[in-house]
Amino acid sequence: MNDRMPVETRSIRDRSAVGRFPAVTLGFGDDSEEEKEELEVIYDEKENACRRWLRKVCPCCCPKPNNDDVTDTLMTGLDELDKDEGINGEKPETGASELDELLLKVRSIDLMKSKSGENRTEHHTDLYQSDDLIIRRGQNFQMWITLSRPFNPETDKLHLELKTGPQPTVSKGTHVIIPLVEDLEDEGWEAAVVKQDDKRIKLSVRSAPTAVIGRYQLIVETNTAHGQAVSTHDPANDIYMLFNPWCEDDSVFMDSEDERQEYVMNDIGRIYYGTQDQIGVRTWNYGQFDDGILAVCVFVLEKSGTPPSGWGDPVNVVRVISAMINSPDDRGVVQGDWSGDYSAGTSPHVWSGSVEILKEYHKNTGHPVKYGQCWVFAGVFTTVLRCLGIPSRTVTNYSSAHDTDVSLTTDVYLDENLEPIDHLNSDSIWNFHVWNDCWMARPDLPPGNGGWQAVDATPQETSQGTFRCGPASLAAVRNGQVYLKHDTPFVFAEVNSDKIYWQRNIDGTFSQIYSEKKTVGHYISTKAVGSDERNDITHLYKHPEGSEEERIAVETACSYGSKAEAYSSPTAEDVSIEVTMEGEGPTMGKDAELTIILRNSSSEERKLVLHSQVAVMYYTGVHKATVRKDKTDLDLLPNEEKNLEWTLEYQDYKDQLVDQAALMLTLSGRVKETQQVVATQFSFRLRTPQLDIKPIGKAVVGEKMAVEILFTNPLPQVLKAVIFHVEGLGLLTARKIHYGDIGSRASVSLTEHLVPTLPGPRKLLASLDCKQLTQVHGVTDIIVEEKSNGAL
Repeated sequence: MNDRMPVETRSIRDRSAVGRFPAVTLGFGDDSEEEKEELEVIYDEKENACRRWLRKVCPCCCPKPNNDDVTDTLMTGLDELDKDEGINGEKPETGASELDELLLKVRSIDLMKSKSGENRTEHHTDLYQSDDLIIRRGQNFQMWITLSRPFNPETDKLHLELKTGPQPTVSKGTHVIIPLVEDLEDEGWEAAVVKQDDKRIKLSVRSAPTAVIGRYQLIVETNTAHGQAVSTHDPANDIYMLFNPWCEDDSVFMDSEDERQEYVMNDIGRIYYGTQDQIGVRTWNYGQFDDGILAVCVFVLEKSGTPPSGWGDPVNVVRVISAMINSPDDRGVVQGDWSGDYSAGTSPHVWSGSVEILKEYHKNTGHPVKYGQCWVFAGVFTTVLRCLGIPSRTVTNYSSAHDTDVSLTTDVYLDENLEPIDHLNSDSIWNFHVWNDCWMARPDLPPGNGGWQAVDATPQETSQGTFRCGPASLAAVRNGQVYLKHDTPFVFAEVNSDKIYWQRNIDGTFSQIYSEKKTVGHYISTKAVGSDERNDITHLYKHPEGSEEERIAVETACSYGSKAEAYSSPTAEDVSIEVTMEGEGPTMGKDAELTIILRNSSSEERKLVLHSQVAVMYYTGVHKATVRKDKTDLDLLPNEEKNLEWTLEYQDYKDQLVDQAALMLTLSGRVKETQQVVATQFSFRLRTPQLDIKPIGKAVVGEKMAVEILFTNPLPQVLKAVIFHVEGLGLLTARKIHYGDIGSRASVSLTEHLVPTLPGPRKLLASLDCKQLTQVHGVTDIIVEEKSNGAL
């Protein structure tokens, strides 16, 4: 669509510079009523003299005045007119419209921004539900400019200007002047005329592969021998510039098309949770192409207060966004809450996508959305990164350590009786923790550290004074090179720290009594490329457990930590302890059953006292309440393996459960004969039921359909104030249904109506939340057909 472009004017008010032309200005909008009247008088009284004089000077430039042309322009070169005298030795008085005829003015700009057009499809931005021109840096795009007369490359000059940020500056890359050249070279900003059609010219414009990303304002400036014209900024012609994983010169370049389709273009994903023995999964709507989401992502960058001149570097951009996804420091997008009381907002378990969260943040002009936990931070982070063009994925680490004292070890402090000392145990091991990987070169690090980088938006520890984490190179994490930025020690500890048990001595000091080398960092998971399968990427974060390379990496890393002395001579270990679970493990509302296996690998009898305690835990590894303690005397025969059945009854835990229904069994004991300490901790969760979603009828764009949601309460108690949450990209915007109470072990059915808006394969997501039961969700696939036009 060719929108008529008004022209910005630059007024010349110094009348001495224009002789006796008091009415010649740069903008009719600036003229006073007196000036307009004076102009009319000049036209009425002097038109014949003017035209005669102009014909003498330039016969070809004196057509009949066109009083309909009100495009404002800047006149220069008027001093040339001052040199010539008019008839009878006087300078003639010339109207502005006649001088306008000498200029080259922009009538309209067509950015060819249709979703199905060449620009949007070639730049892989055709899925964005937006009418703006959205392009990727380092790649050509096309535009048509309609001028007031045919463009003459011999005498006419034209250039484009793009400006972004509050103080556009050429030296900082936020004010870009794009020259017109004959042929486009391979680097830098430039434009070339590729087609001319009377007064229209088609430009091919190339952007630099290092360009600042964000929203640019566009103006066109022309210069001729007779003056200059500058188009007025029209917000409809603003241009969104994104990172370009398809461009080899962009530092986010990714050479696999399958991976680009997954990590940039896929707007639905899978997020893993649970424990390493009971891996759960939920579907998440990233929705990076949804209407308005790109504008929100740029708003998030702007809200950070960081200078736009740094927005061309993905290392800097992901670090900024890592801080902006959480709310401390900068009133970012999501406010975290692990308390269990979410009455002042939305429970973290209810969200099933990022769109609703980002739009609420934008609508509330930057007030944090309540509430999120790690998978919410990570899901929103993936949306923003993919939207801006940085390849990214959501990653879950099981048995994820949270090192609070930069020791690069996870420390458990026990008293003289081997009981945990709660107030000292600030290091924790989360059942699972969700963060993000993003893909980019790392020119700021030694060679070999590019590729996947870990970033984390969950506010756990500060980095340079701000709650953010990363980007930490996975190669650096794998090799224990914790001195390479950013935040590599913290990520290393999450995936590969040793768990060290310390016992308090009589004098108050602590001695290391036991270490577990394989407890942290298991089944690091992300959605597979091109399928809904789980892809285990543990090998990218660490060498195989127990291998020489892995031990070297751990000891290298810990030599930079605050407890380097922890690596001392190994203790005698002829008694071992292990906890196992049958199948997928216990379910919510039933007794939990585990097996404790003790092995005596010596040829002598071993006696020990085994202490056990089971506690309800937040999934973050934070202790909520101990629900049972036991002490058992055990005799182990030479080379014996003894299995102990361990049961936790529903009655013991039902009133203590918190989000994620996580429990931890801690076992510790000392072998009487050798003084060897055996200890382990085993986390498990109580599995929750799924929601069953059944589409009813045919799914057609623009036609009403229904879905039935089925649920059975697994608990022998009433669920109070149940909320269902339903959403689906292209199916329906997120909505909450306040259902009410659901009876003990009761089954319910709920029917929701919706009108699909987009064709193709779609996913409908639903979740259930209430105080007694969380982490209940379901998903169904719906194939939406195009609306048929019917018989002609």
